[in-house]
Amino acid sequence: MSTIPEQNPLLELSPQDLRAHAAAALTRARERSVALTDAVDDEDLVRQHSKLMSPLVWDLAHIGSQEELWLVRDVGGREPLRPDIDDLYDAFQHPRADRPALPLLGPAEARAYVKEVREKAFDVLETAPLEGRRLTESAFAFGMITQHEQQHDETMLATHQLRKGEPVLHAPEPPRAPARKLPAEVLVPGGRFTMGTTAEPWALDNERPAHEVDVPAFVLDTTPVTCGAYVEFLESGGYHDRRFWSEPGWAYRQEHDITAPRFWHREPDGWWRTRFGVRERVPENEPVVHVSYYEADAYARWAGKRLPTEAEWEKAARHDSASGRSRRFPWGDEEPTAEHANLGQRHLRPAEAGAYPAGASPLGVHQLIGDVWEWTSTDFHGYPGFAAFPYREYSEVFFGPEYKVLRGGSFGTDAAAIRGTFRNWDYPIRRQIFSGFRCARDPRPGEAG
Repeated sequence: MSTIPEQNPLLELSPQDLRAHAAAALTRARERSVALTDAVDDEDLVRQHSKLMSPLVWDLAHIGSQEELWLVRDVGGREPLRPDIDDLYDAFQHPRADRPALPLLGPAEARAYVKEVREKAFDVLETAPLEGRRLTESAFAFGMITQHEQQHDETMLATHQLRKGEPVLHAPEPPRAPARKLPAEVLVPGGRFTMGTTAEPWALDNERPAHEVDVPAFVLDTTPVTCGAYVEFLESGGYHDRRFWSEPGWAYRQEHDITAPRFWHREPDGWWRTRFGVRERVPENEPVVHVSYYEADAYARWAGKRLPTEAEWEKAARHDSASGRSRRFPWGDEEPTAEHANLGQRHLRPAEAGAYPAGASPLGVHQLIGDVWEWTSTDFHGYPGFAAFPYREYSEVFFGPEYKVLRGGSFGTDAAAIRGTFRNWDYPIRRQIFSGFRCARDPRPGEAG
């Protein structure tokens, strides 16, 4: 069995440098939270922009509540700051649609609360032992809270996309793709590889443990499916042809009159979309985004292909046949940079297909990390030997056929909250998330060598 690489910067840091790394990660997350909430006025902060989402002010205070529970109270052993609001910000007690009716902290109070919590959390970070307890080993708890905040930042970014009104978020355009033409598909040879991780210090419970998986040869799209390719499916009548849709997908499409990706609309001169308050033509060379699992599955069938399994996706993203081991990322073990992937809300859209050649896998598969979350055909479940840690509600309560796994992150995912082993999941109907896909297929006779 190949070994998971341990060339991870966290494993090589001194305790002092590890604390500095954790502090920097927490600070970057908070700067993003502040930017997303300061971009709108207090009226917009407390408004529910969609019943699919919480008011932005709920997300902000929830971030603080989780940080208080885990870093201040648990790791630090400090007295509770606001035990009276624990229930208000328990995501399992109150569905998103009901949260505006709760006696939530107002904008000023929420900002003051998260500021006070962060000050206490930094006090804890300076003194807490970073060994001898699994929760604090390699600063795991601080990494967990960083990832939690960044995940809610992406959720808040999705809320901004649903918000009506003038644009309030701005970012530079992503890089253009090089002029060279990429092959449409890549053959991934069959064989065993190591899926998941045991050594990644900040990996979450559903990424563990590492285990060996045998994946037969398959063919994978070189890049995510583009808007231009998806328009062909639309224009051919794919949304109205029952043959390409699963039974639940067709029922959902009909019931909700879904005729295109979310935020798209047809005009006499072509397809247009609304993106963070900006109305623009649908860009032909960008990966399609805001499609559900059902739409992705229908497109794949129309194209004579299928969605990849989760194991296929991870093998394409991590396995290096030259060394026989699994990498942390498609390009290697080093952390993502702006040259590797479109991450961290650096841009407010996916980049063109092929725009990050430095982030390609050894086989030449592009944009497996960043740009759009990619639907897989796999139901969300635990790996063999899975153990919930540090609480069941992060992963285990979601296991089952109701949820499909997404991989790779989006332009709204921070580098701290993504890696080759990271697993996201959602209902197959979800379209407000930054979701796209790529297709796979079985090799034709003689194609696999």
